Amino acid sequence: METELTDDIDQPLRDRLKAHPRPALLWAAGLCVLLLLEGPTYLDGLLGAIGAGLALLPGAPGAEAFASASAFFSELPHLLSRELVPNRGYYDGSAWQGTFLGLEPKYAWLIRFLLVYAYVAALLGWLWYGYVLFRRHYRAANWTPTDDVIDRLRSHYWGLFGLAVVVFFITMAAFAPVVGPTTAEENIEGPYSHDMKYYNEDTETVETITIGEANLGSASRGSGDSNVGIWSYDDFGRFHPVGTLVSGKDLFTFLAFGARVSLFIGLGSMAIAGFIATTLALVTAYYKGVTDLIVVLTSDSVQAMPALLLVILATVVFRNHWIAELYSGAMLFILLFALIRWPGLWRAVRGPALQVGEQEWVDAAKSYGQRPTVIMRKHMAPYILGYLLVYASLTLGGVIISVSALSFLGLGITAPTPEWGRAINIGQQYIASQSWHISLIPGILITLVVTGFNAFSDGIRDAIDPQSEGAEGGATGAAAGGGGG
Repeated sequence: METELTDDIDQPLRDRLKAHPRPALLWAAGLCVLLLLEGPTYLDGLLGAIGAGLALLPGAPGAEAFASASAFFSELPHLLSRELVPNRGYYDGSAWQGTFLGLEPKYAWLIRFLLVYAYVAALLGWLWYGYVLFRRHYRAANWTPTDDVIDRLRSHYWGLFGLAVVVFFITMAAFAPVVGPTTAEENIEGPYSHDMKYYNEDTETVETITIGEANLGSASRGSGDSNVGIWSYDDFGRFHPVGTLVSGKDLFTFLAFGARVSLFIGLGSMAIAGFIATTLALVTAYYKGVTDLIVVLTSDSVQAMPALLLVILATVVFRNHWIAELYSGAMLFILLFALIRWPGLWRAVRGPALQVGEQEWVDAAKSYGQRPTVIMRKHMAPYILGYLLVYASLTLGGVIISVSALSFLGLGITAPTPEWGRAINIGQQYIASQSWHISLIPGILITLVVTGFNAFSDGIRDAIDPQSEGAEGGATGAAAGGGGG
């Protein structure tokens, strides 16, 4: 890659920006435009998350204020809003009313769905372009080891496949209120509190009915006309991309909001487990001896316990506890999976941490009198975070499967909060009927998402360590051996 670098490699980044500001300013302006297009959504999500976090703390002030502010921003117009591209409408006997440009609901929904992913692709592409500009104009060095890591990842097709699946999954979770053909409030939480209009072909008039009553007439129960399948309308003119549940609720909306729950539990548990594993790996690599022995014994004790039975037992014991009520039990599962998974992550990064602890720069930092916490944070932690990311990505897929399995057994996230495993459970008796979509589609999504996280972690591993088994065989070898993680 050609570069336009200043002569003085020791020149601070701020001075290089002043010397050649145009590319940075144009890129920053483009980023601001992309962010402002969805500004209310980001503020709504941020304030809502803060309010939800404060609500978890008994007596913490400000939860209601943040919730009110979140509701305010959710009402503001933005690019990816249901109001801008509405798909909810009714047929009046001659044309569709209330839909985007008078289109059929399925086409209006498809436009909004594609617009969401086009926006995410544009945002990610613009962030990548910013990195390219930084390398070309503002980075002092012509080459860094990170360049080789990124270049290897860009040519790792199995890893890129995993990245695409992960981005698709995260986008579905982040934009769940928009990508679904209906809303969670109407479809899942309070269907009898909302009304809708539809065209009655028998009377040839437009009538009003509660969504709950319409759901009863749109149930998929596998026999005769009791089925609303993939890419079809129900009798009330509502479009369902992947059909309905046995309750008549839209399955796609259920899956989109279920992705939020799975992602929240997976990322939350991995964040806590990763923090514990990293802290203990650095401490044991620095002090060794008795400290390392204590952590080894503790991790062996945790790993010796049957994980699934422990989670089931804790779920039953804490069923009536206040912690089981936080986000329909999601917080309980985050803590449980963090407790179970940290030993595996710690063992994955313990070796690299011990290797880094023996390096000369660590000894030099000790001789200069730097504090142990500073040495661990500045001179050791950066060298093990890549390994942590790889194994955390692999472990996250296992957490998603475990949560789905518990929901399948009736021990997971409590209803009506959507979760993919519950959809499989309630649709299992219809798998050989017309309503096969209820169980099969969530099952396929779970398999695809777990495979995606495993593939992405394989790509990161081979990019960081080109001597790994997957990297030696190239992308084909990684694809053949990486799926199992």
